[in-house]
Amino acid sequence: MVEHITGMLALIGVLSLLCQWIGWKLHLPAILPLLLCGLLMGPVMGVLNPDELFGDLLFPIISLGVAVILFEGALTLNFKEIKEHGRMVSHLVLIGAFITWACIAPAAHYLLGFEWSIAMLFGALVVVTGPTVIVPMLRTVQPKSSLAKILRWEGIVIDPIGALLAVLVFEYIAVNADPTSHVLQSLGITLSLGFGAGAVTGYLTGIAIRKNLFPHYLRNTAVLTIMLGIFVASNIIQEESGLLTVTVMGIWLANMRGVDIADILEFKETLTVLLISALFILLAARLDSSAMLDLGFGGIGVLLVAMFIARPLSVWISGLGTNLSTKEKWFLSWVAPRGIVAAAISSLFAIKLEKVGLDGADSIVPLVFLIIIGTVVIQSLTAGPWAKFLGVKEGSNEGLLMFGASTFSRELAKLLIAKNIKVILTDNNWDSIRKARMQNIPVYFGNPASEHASNFMDLSGIGRVLVMSPYRQLNPLVTFHFQDLFGTEKVFGLNNPDISSARHQLSESYLKRLSLFGEGVSYAKLASLMAKGAIIKVTNITENFAFERFKKRYGETAMPLLYITKEGELHVVSGLTNVNFPIGIELISLLPQEAQDRAVEQRALDEEAERQAKALAKAEAKAAAIIAAEARAEREAEEAKQRSAEKARRKALEEEEEQARLLAAEEAAKLDDETTEIVEESIKDETLANKN
Repeated sequence: MVEHITGMLALIGVLSLLCQWIGWKLHLPAILPLLLCGLLMGPVMGVLNPDELFGDLLFPIISLGVAVILFEGALTLNFKEIKEHGRMVSHLVLIGAFITWACIAPAAHYLLGFEWSIAMLFGALVVVTGPTVIVPMLRTVQPKSSLAKILRWEGIVIDPIGALLAVLVFEYIAVNADPTSHVLQSLGITLSLGFGAGAVTGYLTGIAIRKNLFPHYLRNTAVLTIMLGIFVASNIIQEESGLLTVTVMGIWLANMRGVDIADILEFKETLTVLLISALFILLAARLDSSAMLDLGFGGIGVLLVAMFIARPLSVWISGLGTNLSTKEKWFLSWVAPRGIVAAAISSLFAIKLEKVGLDGADSIVPLVFLIIIGTVVIQSLTAGPWAKFLGVKEGSNEGLLMFGASTFSRELAKLLIAKNIKVILTDNNWDSIRKARMQNIPVYFGNPASEHASNFMDLSGIGRVLVMSPYRQLNPLVTFHFQDLFGTEKVFGLNNPDISSARHQLSESYLKRLSLFGEGVSYAKLASLMAKGAIIKVTNITENFAFERFKKRYGETAMPLLYITKEGELHVVSGLTNVNFPIGIELISLLPQEAQDRAVEQRALDEEAERQAKALAKAEAKAAAIIAAEARAEREAEEAKQRSAEKARRKALEEEEEQARLLAAEEAAKLDDETTEIVEESIKDETLANKN
């Protein structure tokens, strides 16, 4: 028996890892393979029976797991950050959640015949979306950055708020189901204990963290232990008040000044991933397939109400007074997948309500899973085409995520932002992040490879990652994380020649990517060059100023970093890049002081050469003008000579014609005289003849 339990626990762990990997590989929410795995192992194959495997321990395991999940979600609920992300998020998690609750609860009551108390609890359970399903969907769909932020923050914030609403509704149902207690008194105690104990425990824990009362290696363990302790203690004092207590405790810690919860949150995120995976397989394995089928058309009707009535109505009412366009509202109206919080809390409450003997409690879990399956599957398959149809997809993925917010990174980021290229700087050093914020550069403070970054950092429009931090141990982790996310060819890192002994411990695939900006370019080299006055400059590579001329002007010390094509495509220069840069690009390069000095000298030489060339050209032009003038004078003299000869020739011809005319006139006159004499003689002869 012991071996069987041990084997099943190990199997659940292996399956959890496999499902998470499949979700990452297929760019799907991990909840889908987890759900499918649980159904196969439970109702279909009968291999996993959680009730038989854990017996009386099943309820405590689920209860403690849900407590950790809610506490981790509450740690992300920072009210200051909510205000920074606009009115739409606040409206969705408050007004929108109430509208969704008000739409779905009556649908469950009238379409499935649920009692109003069960219908109200079900409506509260399915108002939550959750980052575990939203973030993978956004990575695939890639909507506009503003829409991605709204959906991401809605999922983050509504998790603890929706869970708090569900807990309050459940507490009311639980005390109302006990006829021997006073309903209002029990509910009042539950609320007072939950808010009071949660706030006090959160405050005292925050004071302990702020004053470093726990050694660093015990801090995460201490907070987890305190959270579980107050959860159990609250339940002992007032049954079912523990979930409210730990939720309030987490919210208090998240908003307490001077309390650094980054390490705690990262630890809780890792633990939550494990709990979510294992719990979801267990919960899915407990599903009764016949119970889900028994929901029939009523269950489908509730799903349709959630997708086509509740969500659009909540979005359009919440969007009043915002600057969202009609197409953006229609996109938000379609994306609202339900996640693990709804499944976990519904299963926990169902077990409790079944013990109380409340009718309809056994139908909550199948209906919640139907909503989860329907929303995740349908919206995952259709959100991308819907976003494309509405024209709300991100234009391109030319943006850069830079790990390391050094002076070099900040200057490069400023230049790229001026070129309308999205940039996010991330760093664990608060001073570097503070300086970047003062320069209006988008930042993320913390480890970009953490689960917190996956949920909070907006990567829409980001297509490449530059690892340029001094953290030698963290750089490989960040590189591998984003290679999995974007692909190996999209992640670049600086070389670090100072760790030659450790280089043999790194993979060959990682070492090949350590050629950002060229072989041998390290963080120390860039920092040294910037400290010595290096600048980042944009140069237009044209036919008149090709890359060869660029090298001639700035010398071999000039370091090409990136270039932008005419089409707006950004290319990263690495040791694998062809150095023959094409014509028509904007080349971004780092110019050390030596290159700048050389450029001044070369520019002076170029100007002198250009001046001499102009003088020579001017002299040549003058000589050419003189030659042309002489040629023109000769040509004019020749033309004058030709005109004179032509004139003389024409005059001679005229004289000849005149002489010919005079001669002809004389001959004509002689002819006339002779003719006259003949006529006269003829007349005389005729006269004589007449006389005779």
